[in-house]
Amino acid sequence: RVSMAAVLDIVDVHHLARGANLSGADLSGANLRGADLRGADLRVANLRWADLRGANLREANLRGADLRGANLSGAAHDRWTTWPTGFTPTEHAP
Repeated sequence: RVSMAAVLDIVDVHHLARGANLSGADLSGANLRGADLRGADLRVANLRWADLRGANLREANLRGADLRGANLSGAAHDRWTTWPTGFTPTEHAP
C-alpha cells in the first residue's frame, strides 16, 4: 500500500487544486511546504509530522485532523480555517 505522503514526494504540491478533497488522507510526514490548500477538505486527515511551512490553509477544513508534530511556521490561515477541537496553530509554528 502506497501512502499519500509517498505520492506527494513525486507530485509537485504547488499545483494541488484549491479545494482538494483530502479528507481522511494519510499525509503523515508529507512535504507540503508552500502548498496551496486554500479551501481544502482535510477533515480527519493524518498530518502528523507534515511540513506545512508557508502553506496556504485559508478556508481549509481541518476538523478532526491529526496535526501532532506538524510544522505550521509561516502557514497562512484565516477566520474561516476550521481547526481540530482544542488546536492552537501558533503552538505549532516554531
